[in-house]
Amino acid sequence: MKKLPNIKIFESKKIRSLWDEKEEKWYFSVIDVIEVLTESPNPRKYWSVFKTRLKQEGSQLATNCSQLKMQSSDGKMYLTDTADTQQLFRLIQSIPSPKAEPFKLWLAKVGSDRINEIEDPEIGIERLMETYLQKGYSKEWINQRLKSIEVPQGIN
Repeated sequence: MKKLPNIKIFESKKIRSLWDEKEEKWYFSVIDVIEVLTESPNPRKYWSVFKTRLKQEGSQLATNCSQLKMQSSDGKMYLTDTADTQQLFRLIQSIPSPKAEPFKLWLAKVGSDRINEIEDPEIGIERLMETYLQKGYSKEWINQRLKSIEVPQGIN
């Protein structure tokens, strides 16, 4: 299963995410989402208590969350509870937060953007170029990078 890492931004907060090409769906870090929705100083503890409550209520949401390796703030890869879009909507509905509705709208936009990129790959290339420019890479470096991506795909 090939997973492509990505960072999504919601109200200037980072949400770690992975795109699973095989399943064609996004997985989002549950801890990051909880941090954004609750503004908890300890989102891991919040998630731990929340998982227990969900299990007591008979919800399978916490059980169905996958653990995938994601890069932590220290740069290392750790197993992290993740949720796909459907699970994430269920999670958002369960957490009392005034940020839930804006988060749902943001999540819908992320999904819509990805669908648009699948339908028109040029949109994805433009997004990739913008991201590299924002990270400070030169246009020459970006063009070289895009050419190096094209070559292996053309060989197959």
